[in-house]
Amino acid sequence: MKLTKDTGAPAGEKRIVSRTDAMVFMVVAALAAVVSTAFSVSEIVGYFTGPVTLELPVDAQDQSVDGLSAGVRGHYTTLTATVPALPAGPAALLAWSSALHQAGVLAVQALVFLLAYRLRSAVLFTAVSVRIIGACGIVLLLVGTFSQGLYGIAVPRVADQVVMERQTGDELVLFEGTLSPWPLVLSLVLILIAGVFQYGRRIQQDSDGLV
Repeated sequence: MKLTKDTGAPAGEKRIVSRTDAMVFMVVAALAAVVSTAFSVSEIVGYFTGPVTLELPVDAQDQSVDGLSAGVRGHYTTLTATVPALPAGPAALLAWSSALHQAGVLAVQALVFLLAYRLRSAVLFTAVSVRIIGACGIVLLLVGTFSQGLYGIAVPRVADQVVMERQTGDELVLFEGTLSPWPLVLSLVLILIAGVFQYGRRIQQDSDGLV
């Protein structure tokens, strides 16, 4: 009689990572979620209690630096301002922006945790995995867009209460909103990966039917 070694994985399937490795990923993801949430809560509270330091983006074409030696030309793109106390409106917008951003971070950490949990059973291409990845992609798309939108509304309102005229002339400092494409890119990548997992699930089902 030929003896086979029990690996803890279902017959015909090879374990991708060990149970210990998967558990480490789960613990790290859970700890990261707790730490990032604590920092996010502290940031949100700071918006209402002050002081708050914000980087206000400005028009890089007009904001030049004069008096540099050796013919060097320079310009600045951000103005770092420390506001003793934010008005209630911008503070609430920034708080919601931070909360939505943290929701996106938690979505990624939940993705790592749940996929590591699935890897413990050596069965990765499942309907649950497809739904998890697709849902995280949609969450990132929504919270990333709304978070940046709220931040883009709040920052100019804060800038209006900071100095808006140069000391040397009548030119106005133009504050510009910024929109990062990374939430959109990451969400599209996750949705694409969900499609790949769905395709892998079909192949796995076809292979199981041939055995």
